[in-house]
Amino acid sequence: MLQQMFGLEARRKRLLRKAPEGPIKDFLSVPFPDPKSSVENTSILAVDFETTGLDPVKDQILSVGSIVMNNSEIVLSSAYHQVICVEGDLKEENVVIHQITDDAKSKGEALEQVITDLLNNLAGKVMLVHFARIERNFLQRACKQLWGVAPVFPIIDTLMIAKRRLDKRGLPYQPSELRLSNLRDWHELPHFYAHNALNDALATAEVLMAEIELAKPDYSPPLKSILL
Repeated sequence: MLQQMFGLEARRKRLLRKAPEGPIKDFLSVPFPDPKSSVENTSILAVDFETTGLDPVKDQILSVGSIVMNNSEIVLSSAYHQVICVEGDLKEENVVIHQITDDAKSKGEALEQVITDLLNNLAGKVMLVHFARIERNFLQRACKQLWGVAPVFPIIDTLMIAKRRLDKRGLPYQPSELRLSNLRDWHELPHFYAHNALNDALATAEVLMAEIELAKPDYSPPLKSILL
């Protein structure tokens, strides 16, 4: 993990040299957090996307939610949620899930503004997600389309943290146990309204706090031990 983090830092510097002036260069200008620091002392941004589908090449980011964690505390005043004005009509079966209608998305912000806001909030922080492939791939794709550069991000994935914990037991388990809602039930966290980007970001932050508390008092994980 430490080698990978140093690799990310080196890649950040290489990307910085070719990044155009603007939001992507501003983001890459800020060093990533020290991988030797404790998770509890690391500034983290929990992030969630609602998308029009699962393929970052064909589909679009429909909304972004985020919230900051500092010193293992969730900063509620940092809560951010924005719908994006995407092209085309939304599929009815997806609207049923995320509850974002064509009317709502028509009043949304431009993708460039929302991704700029996200990068500003993410600079110098670790990105926290549940199932990293979605947020990482869609964000890299959006940045590549907007500015010609797909940045790298230090990422914590609560799905992978839970998977490692379950794997260590040496007992069989169902993949469904790794769902965000099921992990929250296991940790006895309150029920939440899923498929809202801000709600999911907050729910993910609470799961990370619960997983860290579960590891105590015998072990306080360093950042490098849980980075992807």
